[in-house]
Amino acid sequence: MNVYEYAMKVEKEGEKYYRDLAQKTEDMGLKQVLTMLADEEVKHYATFEAMLGRAPLPSTPSVDIFKGAKTIFQKMKATNPTAVFTKEQVDFYTHALALEEKSYAFYIEKAELLEDAEEKAAFLRIAEEEKQHATLLENLIEYITYPERWIEDAEFNRLSEPRAPLSL
Repeated sequence: MNVYEYAMKVEKEGEKYYRDLAQKTEDMGLKQVLTMLADEEVKHYATFEAMLGRAPLPSTPSVDIFKGAKTIFQKMKATNPTAVFTKEQVDFYTHALALEEKSYAFYIEKAELLEDAEEKAAFLRIAEEEKQHATLLENLIEYITYPERWIEDAEFNRLSEPRAPLSL
C-alpha cells in the first residue's frame, strides 16, 4: 500500500467513525459537529485519490471549522446547560482525538518526503486541518466533560485561539 492509498484508508475510516458517532448521539449540536468532521475527511480523501490517480488536485476552499463549531457549542450550552454525557461518549471522542493527532504526524512526516511541490503543499494543508480537528475535539471533550463551565471559562474555550503544535 503506497502513501496515497494509506492516507485514503485513514480518511475513509475517519469519515465512517464520525458518521457512526453522529448516528449514536441524540444531541443535534454534537451531530452537526461530527457530521462537519466527517465531511472534512471526505474532502481529504478526494485530494489523496487525485494524487493517487495523478489527476489535478481538487480545489478545496478553506473552511473556518472553528467558527461553525463555536456557534454550535454556544447553542448547545444555551439549550441544554446541564447536559450529561457518559464516560463511553468521552472515550469515543478521546479516541477520535488520538486518530487526528496520528494523522497530523503522518501527513507532516510524509510531506517532508514528497518532491512534488503541489502534493507537498496539499499534505501540509491537510495536516494543518487535522490539527484543527484535534483542537475541535479537545474542545468537544472539554465541553462534554465540563458543560457547565465550558463557555464561561476561557481555559476551556480555545476555538478562536491559535493552537500550539501537537506534541509528538
